[in-house]
Amino acid sequence: METLNTIFKLFAGVGLFLFAMYLVEESLKNLSGRNFKLFLQRITKNNIGAVAGGTIVTGILQSSSMVSLMVLAFVGAGVFTMKNAMAIILGANLGTTLASWLVATLGFKTNIEVIAYPAVCLGGFLLILLGNRKTIKYVSYFLLGFGLMFIGLSFMKTAMEAQVQHFDFSQYASKPLLIFLIIGFLITLVVQSSSVTMALTLSALNAGAIGFPMAAAIVLGSETGTIIKIVLSAIGGNASKKRVALGNLLFNIFITAIAFILLRPILLLITDILKIKDPLIGLVTFSSLINLLAIVLFLPVLDLFTTFLERFFKNTDGSTAAFIGNASIAEPETALDLFRRETRYFIHNSMLFNLELFKIQTHKFDQRIDYKEINDKRNFDSKNTEEKYEFLKQLQGELQAFYLKLRVKLNSEQNSELNQLISAVRSSMHAVKSIKDIGSNITNLSRSSKEIKYQFFLHHKKETQELYLKLNMFLSTEKRSSFEELRTQFDIVQKNYTTALNTFYTEAQLAPIEDIDITTVINFNRELFTSNKAMLMAVKDILLDEKQAQNFNEIPIYKT
Repeated sequence: METLNTIFKLFAGVGLFLFAMYLVEESLKNLSGRNFKLFLQRITKNNIGAVAGGTIVTGILQSSSMVSLMVLAFVGAGVFTMKNAMAIILGANLGTTLASWLVATLGFKTNIEVIAYPAVCLGGFLLILLGNRKTIKYVSYFLLGFGLMFIGLSFMKTAMEAQVQHFDFSQYASKPLLIFLIIGFLITLVVQSSSVTMALTLSALNAGAIGFPMAAAIVLGSETGTIIKIVLSAIGGNASKKRVALGNLLFNIFITAIAFILLRPILLLITDILKIKDPLIGLVTFSSLINLLAIVLFLPVLDLFTTFLERFFKNTDGSTAAFIGNASIAEPETALDLFRRETRYFIHNSMLFNLELFKIQTHKFDQRIDYKEINDKRNFDSKNTEEKYEFLKQLQGELQAFYLKLRVKLNSEQNSELNQLISAVRSSMHAVKSIKDIGSNITNLSRSSKEIKYQFFLHHKKETQELYLKLNMFLSTEKRSSFEELRTQFDIVQKNYTTALNTFYTEAQLAPIEDIDITTVINFNRELFTSNKAMLMAVKDILLDEKQAQNFNEIPIYKT
């Protein structure tokens, strides 16, 4: 029973340590995340600066995984080159060893209670009393995380010490070091934090459960364990993100292999030449040395390494575009046609997004077999709301980028059409954002037990469904819609807004309704009007010629 309690205490320590690292990461990310991103962008003009930037930012944020994921996002957006990204990751791996130094020195060389308990106490009081202020909230997170990290470490340390008294670890001393390397990899693979693996290893080393070489092998295995998170994040991304993830994987495997081959000489360097006799300090020195070795080995050949990585994956990977991905501005007329098709596809998916938030059946939209096949390939229907929204944002970005390239290749008449198409994209995205912003209102009204709110929702649901079916018919038919038909639909949208608002005011005078419910209904009504109007404007830019579209824009649209 005592052994079981010890094991539970060890696992509790791991859980506390993981939670503490999460709190510290969240606090620092929210307190100064943008500044770090800007800092990274400024400093990464050369390889040395990129390595230094990665080291400094990770040393402060204490999460090489978070920095690597940030870098992946920048690479995907074209902010960083792949070479700079790899240099930052080299620095990030070194920067994360700062936590190991703190744990090895403060965690094992000082009275933990003196550091941890006051931090947790202060953090808890600040969070409860002043947690409604953003800065205070994340300062509290930092204090709680800092304190809980050492409390979790204390659990691990005492659990290891107790386990040593009841278990003979000497039988494992003769096992091959490769076994301990695999153990380090597996532990990190599970907990996805090399800092936790280091804390566990330091605890075992401090308790005498394992020797210095075994501890070094475990830490070495942890170097590659965290890469899985990066690899998973790159799946579905563009080619650059996948290349960076592959480069990080190859880099970690190579360094782990080299350091393992040279393990004995490196350990002798630490114990005999550097004269470090304390095994805890020796272990964190080992961790820092192998990451310095990685920088020394890879930095001079970074250009060749990135050239090698560019052989992998196609540049179209991760693109959401269905048509313009195959377009070339060298053939502007063909490119314009593909842009036109892409815009219609974008509006189609924008309508699907809005209708699904309203829980309106979209089977009539599935009659567009070509769009349905494209969405099936991109798993659009299986995505959740947030993923679909990000899909549409990325597609809008790709359309905007292609628009900037194509516009200089077209004549004035073609440019007029292109400008209308990109205006349709903007209006459609605005319609999507307006509906997304009232997603909680839709849920509130559709589930309300108050008849006045529920009937208000049903009315708007019906009106929205009728509008979208009409717009879809306009887009699907070969016959070009007239100005009058679209004007009629706009008048209906305007009338629905005004009528619904006046009807609600009348009913609210007779029915018991809370002030917050009135605010919800008014906000919902306004945003829905904005969204429906924007979607109509998007369809207008698709269907009308330039002069008619300009005349349509002159219709008073802010009558309230």
